[in-house]
Amino acid sequence: MSKPDELLVDVAALVESGHSNQMSLTVVAGGAVITGRLAPEAVWRQRVSEVLADSARLSGFSAVFTAATREAEPPTHLHFHVARILQGAVGIPETGGMYRVAIEDVSAWTMGDFSYSDH
Repeated sequence: MSKPDELLVDVAALVESGHSNQMSLTVVAGGAVITGRLAPEAVWRQRVSEVLADSARLSGFSAVFTAATREAEPPTHLHFHVARILQGAVGIPETGGMYRVAIEDVSAWTMGDFSYSDH
């Protein structure tokens, strides 16, 4: 998108202000379909930092994610947790991952998340 969708920015701002992690969202960005729950940026950064700190090989990157966030400005990114990239009949990773998506890169979106069923 050349100009970010104002409604999507408003949804992201509500997640940020309410510090809620229960908003499910599915977006298309760069041709990929990403589905999961939104988290406030500070919560997302903290969780990524914790995962990295627990890694023997990646712990040095942990501190990058503890930097302060810009709360006064409108959000520019969506922060997904428990999220999957939908590929064919599977979601990658199966258990859900942490994704950061620029709102300006979102070409389509819908409330709720998608999942596949073999039934």
